Amino acid sequence: MRIALTYNLRLSDSEDEAEFDTQETVNTLAAAIERLGHRLERFEVSGPASRTVARLEAYSPDLIFNIAEGRRGRFREAFYPALFEELGFAYTGSDAYALAVTLDKQLTKLVLSKHGIRTPGWQFVEKLNELKVEDLRFPVIIKPNFEGSSKGITQDSVAETVEQAREKVAQALSRYPAGVLVEEFISGKDITVPYLPAVQNDHDGVLSPVEYDIDPAAIAGRKYAIYDYELKTKRESAVKVRAPANLPPKVAEEMRNMSKKILQVLDCRDLGRIDFRLSDAGVPYFLELNALPSLEPGAGIYASAALEGMHLDGVVNAIIQSAARRYKIKDGKRQGKPTRKSGPLRVGFTYNVKRVKPVAEGASVEDSEAEYDSPTTLQAIREAIASWGHEVVDLEATAELPSVLASTPLDIVFNIAEGFKGRNRESQVPAMLELLDIPYTGSDPATLSIALDKALAKKIVRQAGIHTPNFQLMHTGKERLNKEFTSFPLMVKPVAEGSSKGVVSKSVCHSEAELREVVKEIVTKYQQPALIEEYIGGREFTVGLLGERRPRVLPPMEIVFLDKTEKTPIYSFEHKLDWTDRIRYDAPAKLEPALLEKLRAAARNSFMALGCRDVARIDFRMDDKGRIYFIECNPLPGLTPGWSDLVLIAQGAGMDYRGLIGEIMAPAIRRYKEREARRAADESALMKLALEKAALEKAAMAEDKPAAVSTGSSSGSSGSGSSSSGDAPARVSMEMKA
Repeated sequence: MRIALTYNLRLSDSEDEAEFDTQETVNTLAAAIERLGHRLERFEVSGPASRTVARLEAYSPDLIFNIAEGRRGRFREAFYPALFEELGFAYTGSDAYALAVTLDKQLTKLVLSKHGIRTPGWQFVEKLNELKVEDLRFPVIIKPNFEGSSKGITQDSVAETVEQAREKVAQALSRYPAGVLVEEFISGKDITVPYLPAVQNDHDGVLSPVEYDIDPAAIAGRKYAIYDYELKTKRESAVKVRAPANLPPKVAEEMRNMSKKILQVLDCRDLGRIDFRLSDAGVPYFLELNALPSLEPGAGIYASAALEGMHLDGVVNAIIQSAARRYKIKDGKRQGKPTRKSGPLRVGFTYNVKRVKPVAEGASVEDSEAEYDSPTTLQAIREAIASWGHEVVDLEATAELPSVLASTPLDIVFNIAEGFKGRNRESQVPAMLELLDIPYTGSDPATLSIALDKALAKKIVRQAGIHTPNFQLMHTGKERLNKEFTSFPLMVKPVAEGSSKGVVSKSVCHSEAELREVVKEIVTKYQQPALIEEYIGGREFTVGLLGERRPRVLPPMEIVFLDKTEKTPIYSFEHKLDWTDRIRYDAPAKLEPALLEKLRAAARNSFMALGCRDVARIDFRMDDKGRIYFIECNPLPGLTPGWSDLVLIAQGAGMDYRGLIGEIMAPAIRRYKEREARRAADESALMKLALEKAALEKAAMAEDKPAAVSTGSSSGSSGSGSSSSGDAPARVSMEMKA
């Protein structure tokens, strides 16, 4: 089968990402699915849903193996399954309804209590004044109602007095305003019961209970025996899973029977995990059901499945087979459903090949083809496109390209061509493709022209409310310097070049004489105006974005300058040729959450203000006051494996090179499918018109035929009667023409 693995990748140790999966978990599951003989593609789903939809539509999987937790909100776990159903894709795991109910601990308890399931007493509190302390049975544990992975649960979560309860509830609500659960604390130990319905046993797929064996040294001095957030996320090496749990046979049997009933009531599918608290007296209390349990290596579901003779691959296969049976998927095809259009496309690959090697040695700078791509890079892109099952057609952007495009049948074009000359050069190939109605990757001609003109891009971005350094254009170097430049240093660079062309150490000018000299050199060499801008001292970042109207913002990368003797460092042309000992790339950048969000917002707003599409890389400077300044946008960024900034950014986000190329290509494939749908609709409309025309012509011809004479008619029809009936087609014809 063609399987898509959907997930949220954990990129930090923050609590916000505690439920996300590590790269190790993703790699483990991906390897298992491939060992089972399936074709797999990874889909990291953080970011706008439109991006995920475009990629899934482009790939058209037979089944989605879903472990995505969603990013925010009380229904986050339900979001992607609901989306998959709307798109008509089969997926593993419970449906959106079950996931929404089970993420809400309070609602789950209410539903199960009506079916006789034993659970600790509780109160759900959204506001502190709702807490009814007189009804509490101490001690109580306070925990977030809509969180998993033990988020918000610590040793301080247990309250033994009314005063403590009020204080801890207030603290919890400040962090989790959606509501907290105040639950009777059961002295005892935590037990979990995994579920794999594809396993044929006497308990309908309910596996043996397991318990957590915690290193005594790790919990020395702790008052309460709870499997809290610290143990689950920061000291996981101190916790082992014991299977089966050390339980009396009757208790283990009771737990499995309770689990079977819970799973039936809540309609949990394909996999699950039920958490219990076993009291010191040996009485099990239901705590919660996780319908989207962790599949990280070492998880309890693997240990319990091992007792059934199943290893990791067997667990993954059981999940896949359970979903396949539900959707009636046989031999990779879903029975009773129309086959989705998939398969290889004919992908044109437009590019400019680099034949002159860039050089930056002292005063000698050769950068005439710095923006072009080397044969090695072109081959890497070519192979990445082909790896998605498409046929690649090479189209070098030469003067012959217009005639070649017009005569070559193509479905879409993957465009990285820089064009020939002029400030509109990057828009030349996309403009030709639009003329021929061929969908292509990347931004449209208008955006490419605007973004290449740094001054024009700054004007647009500034109008969108984003800081930019003060700037002006000089055409000769003799123009008067703007009064807004109150002090030096100032930065000078070509207004319409990429790849840091013209940005060298002397581009930072410390006097007006230096500035005018550099301007003259730039105007002479590049035959274009020079851009003068205020030098922003501080940290430098570059941000990659993928998608269309609401792009996914990848974690920013910081360019760290290592030479501390440089008082005015810049990310220069020399750095991009040889950066190993002069700069360092931190991907992702180390930023406080507030600054990170400001940078992400600036990148997203810049992308949207400039009308970018599919992919872009945007450069920023941040001063010592935390103000973020837009420097420039590159909607046609470099794609050299292991080298280009965007590729390094993607790697820092857990995305491999092939995945990056697939992400860029997916929206163009969506646009191709939309075009084909429009064409099909147009053809259908034309066919309908043709049939109507034929019917009208047939009716008109009938007017000229002799009327049929009825013989032996019981009504005694005469010639006049026939004539009367013969008028009807004429009236219909005239009415339709009118």
